[in-house]
Amino acid sequence: MEGFTAEQASRFTGCTPHQLRYWDRIGLVRPSVQETGGRPGVRRLYSFRDLVALNVIRSLLNGGMSLQRVRRAYEYLRKKAGLEEHLSEVKLVTDGKSIFKICRTDGEVLDALKEGQMAFFLAIDDIARKVDGRVAEYLYDRKEFVAALGRLESQLEQDLDPAVRRRLRAAQ
Repeated sequence: MEGFTAEQASRFTGCTPHQLRYWDRIGLVRPSVQETGGRPGVRRLYSFRDLVALNVIRSLLNGGMSLQRVRRAYEYLRKKAGLEEHLSEVKLVTDGKSIFKICRTDGEVLDALKEGQMAFFLAIDDIARKVDGRVAEYLYDRKEFVAALGRLESQLEQDLDPAVRRRLRAAQ
């Protein structure tokens, strides 16, 4: 399997060579195709998945997250929250203070910096659609109710004695 050199990984992800070396040394993202093993002259070779991980981490850092928080969240997600799947198949959301993993199957939201504590997350567009549907249903029901009342009133007027009808019209 061919991999991407550190120079290519740096170019594709926007990470500096220093960041790549440091993140390898601290175990944040190690090149999975070929590590140096501390031997001089051995090239680091990164896989496509490594490039995705590097890009995600760089994006979180550029978004204001500290490396310590990114590292803690990434470690939790990788080891305890089932991040063995490819990062491109995971939805991560951040508010600048924490990193949340949104589960694809049930929409459950886990806070990666609070060791998987459930987080409260609202999909406002879904709520707006539900409210819109309820309002439309209410307006339809109201219109049908008013129409039914009108039909009932007409029927009652027709069923009334002609003398009573004249008195009702005169009173209006």
